[in-house]
Amino acid sequence: MFVKKIFLEHINSPDDLKLLTIQDLPLLAKELRDFIIDIVSVKKGHLGASLGVIELTIALHYVFNTPKDLLIWDVGHQAYPHKILTGRKNVFHTNRQLGGISGFPKRSESKYDTFGVGHSSTSISAALGMAIASRLKGETKKHHIAVIGDASIASGMAFEGLNHAGVAKSNILIILNDNEMGIDPNVGALKKYLTAVKKGVDKQNPKQDNIFEALNFTYSGPIDGHDINALIAELQRLKSIEGPKFLHVITKKGKGLRQAELDQITYHAPGEFDAKTGDLIKSSPVVQPPKFQDVFGETLVELAEKNKKIIGITPAMPTGSSMKLMIDKFPERAFDVGIAEQHAVTLAAGLATQKMIPFCAIYSTFLQRAYDQVIHDVALQNLPVIFCIDRAGLVGEDGATHHGVFDLAFLRLIPNMIIFAPMNEIELRNIMYTAQLGLKHPIAIRYPRGRGKVLNWKSPFQEIEIGKGQQLTSGEKLAILSVGTIGENVKGVVKKFPKGEIAHYNMCFVKPLDEILLNKIFSNFDKILTIEEGVLSGGFGSAILEFANNNGYKNVTVKRLGVPDNFIEHGTVDDLFNLVGLDHKSIQNNIITLLEN
Repeated sequence: MFVKKIFLEHINSPDDLKLLTIQDLPLLAKELRDFIIDIVSVKKGHLGASLGVIELTIALHYVFNTPKDLLIWDVGHQAYPHKILTGRKNVFHTNRQLGGISGFPKRSESKYDTFGVGHSSTSISAALGMAIASRLKGETKKHHIAVIGDASIASGMAFEGLNHAGVAKSNILIILNDNEMGIDPNVGALKKYLTAVKKGVDKQNPKQDNIFEALNFTYSGPIDGHDINALIAELQRLKSIEGPKFLHVITKKGKGLRQAELDQITYHAPGEFDAKTGDLIKSSPVVQPPKFQDVFGETLVELAEKNKKIIGITPAMPTGSSMKLMIDKFPERAFDVGIAEQHAVTLAAGLATQKMIPFCAIYSTFLQRAYDQVIHDVALQNLPVIFCIDRAGLVGEDGATHHGVFDLAFLRLIPNMIIFAPMNEIELRNIMYTAQLGLKHPIAIRYPRGRGKVLNWKSPFQEIEIGKGQQLTSGEKLAILSVGTIGENVKGVVKKFPKGEIAHYNMCFVKPLDEILLNKIFSNFDKILTIEEGVLSGGFGSAILEFANNNGYKNVTVKRLGVPDNFIEHGTVDDLFNLVGLDHKSIQNNIITLLEN
């Protein structure tokens, strides 16, 4: 039962918030919590993290003078309350929809969003940069607050920021939103340390034993992150203290919705649910193909049962990547290393030096954070690490920070790297099988978020020949070269044209290219269309153009379809395919144009 919005309907900025008394704020928190639940239950989005920071968000905007005081949110899915209190309440229902507001803080969207975020562990470095700038400009009374949570504190970048902030002599407040969760439960030694702090474990030497005090921060806490009075009192006290400060706040992810508190993994981003009961709304039972990540997870376990050298690694995405299946089955051979992409890659490299077979499952957008390690620690040493790159391509409502559209381009230029994009679940299984038989080079296997199209995908394994493409249909007028699951879209379009017109090739490998097949294609066609679910700049189509140039095919027209040279906003995958011209109609129109000219 939702409370009547006595206060929230009148609040359009932090200035309005400050007109309330402290005694009014718990009711406002209740209204804000219900408002988020009501909208997210229908529109979908990130739920648990935002429910957990409602009191903290109110307290921060109540005590500090935002936006003059700079507030930076880490892992931006905890920023829904912040957005609603800073002028976006009336458009919050457009959250994550095409043309609507972003699901993450975004500088171009609001002056209150001081730093754009979507990946984790950036808030401390960004806040410190702002604090140093304020000090150099003589703005000594300005406050800079970084709210870091959802497992982000364990990332290496967070500690790099802490290391500098402790000696920078700048006015910075770091708030640890400690809820023991990322998307999955926190892991590692730091988690155990913070648990001990919360339990009030006796310490012989508090200064020595407190990590944050040892790094020269004024440490405060732990305090209850759902006690508005305590939060406001402590924030007001910390305002008067100069230099680096660290406030440890204990919150509960999903606070205020029973199901979200009990099942924090599912309710991180639950999809549609009943706003009153909290129960998930289940779609009618229809036999569907599996999600690609589940094909990966089940196949990995199947392979690991027979090959004891196989090791699984994921940086904080065991459930999302389905590495959890391997962790549950072989806990000594599978590792969630936390939000530590660089460590995950070099850990895999170390394993590979000892003849182990590491499968490193990592989202495309997060692999970007370990680019140096991929080059220096893996490819330069030519170590056969198997990168299973999940969420490749356009991922939908999470938007520009999460689209996995750059991996084909940024991996293609790395020497020794094999790049494979399966068109379906069976190809994913077979390339995983092939990779664990033993390769002489590292391999990147990239596949999308969501479901494929093959119901009976558990066929017997077949070895794939590295660097070989496949001809799917024969034709004489136009050759279409595709890589990845976008090839399934192409197959549907090709069927609409008369047989014998269009030859469709599933190239599979972006590197090495099947040059034997390409020479045959370029010798027989004067019009070629390349299609990829990745950026055009430097991607698969660019590789085909380079091949044409290097081999003297100057009279062949090569048209490329893919993601243009700009960041793509949020929306459904179908919306975004229409936006970038990868939908069925756009592909069909491009084919018609090439055939007619």
